[in-house]
Amino acid sequence: MSALAAIHVAKKQLGLDDDTYRAALVNITGKASTRDMTEAERNKVVAAFRDRGFKPASTGSRKRLEGKYSGKLQALWIAGWNLGVVHNRDDKALIAFVERQTGLSHVRFLHDPADAAKAIEALKSWIAREARVDWSTGFDRPDWLRVPGAQVAIAQWQILLAAEAFGASIADFHKFVSDQGSTVYQMADQDWQPVMNALGEQVRKVRR
Repeated sequence: MSALAAIHVAKKQLGLDDDTYRAALVNITGKASTRDMTEAERNKVVAAFRDRGFKPASTGSRKRLEGKYSGKLQALWIAGWNLGVVHNRDDKALIAFVERQTGLSHVRFLHDPADAAKAIEALKSWIAREARVDWSTGFDRPDWLRVPGAQVAIAQWQILLAAEAFGASIADFHKFVSDQGSTVYQMADQDWQPVMNALGEQVRKVRR
């Protein structure tokens, strides 16, 4: 988990409202936003939140399944969950999906790249079809929109726009992301997880 993602988890785990959270950031680093911090300063915030009782190991993060391709498959499965496509986020449901695609009874038996690609591409295709996720990485797209986390988050935003649940423009999307602590241009792929989780709560409500 990146320092930025850990800070978002800590804020929620410690029950900090926005004012208290911003005050804590200022007290720790002199800066009110994580997007203005260096990575060292973000790590300092994480350490301070640990002193206040933040426990990363108890945040409810998923235990990684065994297997060379398990991380990729789990990430896609949770993306599907946050898009309202996957209705059972449990690993057993993912394992069953992989077995249907490959005939293998567990992701830990995925050793052949061809078998792994069959499961991964089937999952990506399902998500793209049901939630209109654009997985393309061509140079006609901005750099930040070439990573899976951003691609999923944009698709989530479009679902919420269609349901009239959120703002009305890409500018609103940028503001939503920056309110989570960083700009889209500063986000690494793993930093999108808190954004996807926050949007996922809303998406699952409108897609029930």
